[in-house]
Amino acid sequence: MATPHAESPDLSGRRVLICRPEPEASRLARSFIDAGAEARVLSLLERTPLPETPERRTLILNLDQFTHVIAVSPYAARLLLDELDAWWPQLPTGIRWYAVGAATAKVLTDHGLSVRQPAEGWTSEALLALPSLARVSGERVLLARGEDGRELIRETLEARGAQVTPLALYRRSQPDHSADTINQLFGQFAPEAIVTLSGETLNNLIALCANSGHNLYDRLLIVPADRVAEQARVAGFEHPCIPGSLADNDIVATVAAQLNGRDGGSE
Repeated sequence: MATPHAESPDLSGRRVLICRPEPEASRLARSFIDAGAEARVLSLLERTPLPETPERRTLILNLDQFTHVIAVSPYAARLLLDELDAWWPQLPTGIRWYAVGAATAKVLTDHGLSVRQPAEGWTSEALLALPSLARVSGERVLLARGEDGRELIRETLEARGAQVTPLALYRRSQPDHSADTINQLFGQFAPEAIVTLSGETLNNLIALCANSGHNLYDRLLIVPADRVAEQARVAGFEHPCIPGSLADNDIVATVAAQLNGRDGGSE
């Protein structure tokens, strides 16, 4: 359920821990601080661009052979566009461009591309429901993403008969945080709400809780989708909550609504 937009969410004195990668984490922290919250950042996912390979360069140079190009995240979209700018002064016509989520779509549209995205939702499942991806037998799809990750898009489109080529642009890893940092944030700061916007981020949080002995399972946990909410419940989190969208203002509004006892987001 979508979160009602408050004129100005009041989070005065509330403590929020943001576990997103940078620079998104600091940007979201500023939005929480503007709403009166005490916000801290503990990035639990690092992204490192992969070096160019001859195989990847060949894929980029053969861009015009693809019918569909899908970017799974804003970071993937930015790295893809950087590569395309180096080799394609003018992009070929006739390609259908897709984005998983509004933030990813914005990266592509800001580059002048016409982008297809789900009217509602920001998940791979929502993207795969688009009519233009329903009948893709024999068509070529370029999938811009990280080195590892969910295989749902690739597997589903291949099952529909498409020829899917993953284009790995970056590697994800877990940052190494000191025990003092973890104890300060989990123990002394004691967040009332935690923002984890991917399944991998949540897994890293669960591992840190187990290894450090801190119990955060009764805190409000902001997650991106039903799949991750269920993952959180299985791990023992009592209050997973999905915001109305993954835009910063919707995340802030959802946390305010939940912590202040109003109806917001969906559990």
